[in-house]
Amino acid sequence: MTGSTVALLLVVATAVLLRWRRPAWYWLTFGVTLAVLRVLVRYRSVMDACGLTVPPSRWRLALARVANRPVPDSRPPRILRLRPTRTGLVLRLGLRPGQDAFDVSASCDRLRHSFGMYGVTSRELRSGVVELRMTGYDVLNRVQMPARLERTPTRVPVALREDGAVHYRDYRTVPHALTLGATKSGKSVYQRNLIAELAAQPVALVGIDCKQGVELYPLARRFSALADNTDDAAELLDGLVSRMEAVYQLIRAEQRITADVPDAEIAADIWDLPEHLRPVSIVLLVDEVAELALFTNKEEEKRRDRVITALARLAQLGRAAGIYLEICGQRFGSELGKGITMLRAQLTGRTAHRVNDEPSANMAFGDVAPDAVLAAIQISPDTPGVAVAGDPTGGWARIRAPHTSLRKAVDACNRHASLTPELPELASFRPALPLWIPVSDPTAKPAPVVA
Repeated sequence: MTGSTVALLLVVATAVLLRWRRPAWYWLTFGVTLAVLRVLVRYRSVMDACGLTVPPSRWRLALARVANRPVPDSRPPRILRLRPTRTGLVLRLGLRPGQDAFDVSASCDRLRHSFGMYGVTSRELRSGVVELRMTGYDVLNRVQMPARLERTPTRVPVALREDGAVHYRDYRTVPHALTLGATKSGKSVYQRNLIAELAAQPVALVGIDCKQGVELYPLARRFSALADNTDDAAELLDGLVSRMEAVYQLIRAEQRITADVPDAEIAADIWDLPEHLRPVSIVLLVDEVAELALFTNKEEEKRRDRVITALARLAQLGRAAGIYLEICGQRFGSELGKGITMLRAQLTGRTAHRVNDEPSANMAFGDVAPDAVLAAIQISPDTPGVAVAGDPTGGWARIRAPHTSLRKAVDACNRHASLTPELPELASFRPALPLWIPVSDPTAKPAPVVA
């Protein structure tokens, strides 16, 4: 056996081993080159087989008759750009006259088979230009976030999308969100990852955890206020409403609406205020919303109405005051009582992990992205953390957050505890904690978090 044959066998064996054990490494070393060749070689025949070609124009037919040449072939969309990425390929197409972006979207599954890719999704960038994002392997099987991520105080990365793009939680664009999921669906891991990302940003975290605080109190060093029962939750929400009203008074005082003030300088929310006057933005995390809506007697019913009313007011008016809602639960339907559907209508962002029944998926997507309902109920119990994220435009995508252990989230909150702002309106709900000694001290023992 010659040396070249041995070298070839080693390369093939390495490729097979990487494809089995490390698909991301295989893609970066071998897969991307093979995929580019497949796309370029098969492109015309694949587009023709998928019905994505148009017949030649009349002037081309006339020119062929005058020149006595064969009839021109049908034309596929033009390839404007072919760009490899760390997870697949991005193919930008220029549509021919008479073609529609919906035709390309409807052919994604056939394109996936024909080009030998793991997944293909399409989106229209502008009139006549469509972008195909192809993934070379299952990026949700073992989530690896890119090394470079964009982070701002109101925009943090939380998950990876099935097309290889990063899924961001952007509070300026989507102020309030609802996250649903059954037990052991990965909802808590998604929440931990969000808190760990927000912990490094100059924002205030406020939590309501009616499971006696077992989910949020380990992270208490980074929280400006926490409530672990429904009575405290009602008082905390009243304090937030009072703060919201005070922020609106600050905005009113700073507007200075005169003829010589440009439109762009008229304050309408906290982001239009000068930096030295701008109050800190607040993210309110509710761990299990159903616990706030359940009641057994008249007294608890009055408290429940008070809580839901406060949440609805914050959802409707809180954005301009820099107060954003992250509401989690297993179900969030009309059976929880009056005001629930009004509150749900204000929660623009929707994320559903594995749910136990179709009505639960309908609670998340029935009014914003009906096509996502079927995708949500098809999530397997063997893939915790996989979720469907939808938006009001009707678009949706499968996502998965990187696994974040409670220990990792606690370390992130402890590391950034100095960023925790004081909220005078919620001072009575600031967690009482013992002095924290850094874990790097070999003689120290980690102190428990005390409510």
